[in-house]
Amino acid sequence: METLLVARHGQTTWNRDGRIQGWAPSKLTDQGQTQARALGAWLDDRYDVDRVFASDLRRTRETAAAVGNGYGSLPDPEFDTDWRERGFGIVQGLYAEELLGEYPDHDRDASVISLDAAPEGGEGIPTFRGRVESAWDRAITTTDTGETTLVVTHGGVIKVLLAKLTDKDPDAALAKDSQPNCAVNEIRLDGDGPELVGEELTGWRTLLD
Repeated sequence: METLLVARHGQTTWNRDGRIQGWAPSKLTDQGQTQARALGAWLDDRYDVDRVFASDLRRTRETAAAVGNGYGSLPDPEFDTDWRERGFGIVQGLYAEELLGEYPDHDRDASVISLDAAPEGGEGIPTFRGRVESAWDRAITTTDTGETTLVVTHGGVIKVLLAKLTDKDPDAALAKDSQPNCAVNEIRLDGDGPELVGEELTGWRTLLD
């Protein structure tokens, strides 16, 4: 049986300030670094990680490095652009209220990831979902029997995957808030296909006390 652990990156300056990140090179805060190191220590107690995939954006690179510092001996990450967050083009960097000014028809209570329009220079939802599903397909087909793979990625990507795994409405899933920074989802693969066995795990927080 194979295991995939899908984790969101640590807190960034733009998370903290409420800005739309997309593909921006936003960096982890001190808190984000601490979260990621604690996640690494928590994983080290529970899993033998054989392989690491990560988005190539700065915040996921920094998270993977900090997780490795906490884990002890983590394999070097394999970076893949398909694990990136949705691209937001010209609206990247805006605050949520500014986005609503640009797109007044967008539901004020819904996540910006679920924006129906494709901003100039950005991605539409079908394109975003398609590349995430491509990354997922590669991950599950290249994971060897018995291996545990860690994926360090983004909130919107995790929404797409969870909708796929649970047969939930994908549009409704995108509209929800993202999981907390450094939350982990455990997926097991066997002959019957992938099964979500742990969702939004944050047990590593006990190491912060």
